[in-house]
Amino acid sequence: MSRTINRVELLGRVGADPEMRYSQGGTAVTTMRVATDRRRQNGETEADWHSVVCWGKQAEAVAEYVKKGNRVFVAGSLAQNTYETEDGQRRHRTEVHAQEVVFLDSNGNGNGRSGEREAQAAAQPAAATGPTPF
Repeated sequence: MSRTINRVELLGRVGADPEMRYSQGGTAVTTMRVATDRRRQNGETEADWHSVVCWGKQAEAVAEYVKKGNRVFVAGSLAQNTYETEDGQRRHRTEVHAQEVVFLDSNGNGNGRSGEREAQAAAQPAAATGPTPF
């Protein structure tokens, strides 16, 4: 059997405060819309909007710390859902099921992590401090 991959990575801004609810089983579920920019052929950019769904403790953290306008990195997979509206029409919705969400903006009270600083530190090679001890 051949291997397949369903992986999505987004780096964008949250369009509205995330919304959290609880499933019938009591699991936290948070949804948010994330905008990413796409360049058009004429050089202008336009926004693509992505529906992102998080579960469990991650959902609770997103609901607590992420606000409209915050930058986030989301890694997950695509899922296609079909549902029926109240008037009987079938609708399709593509969602990103988040496996990882990184908050790239501080939450304003000094407790948030700045993802930019972390990303810059990760990109820099470790400073050499002498011979390796092993």
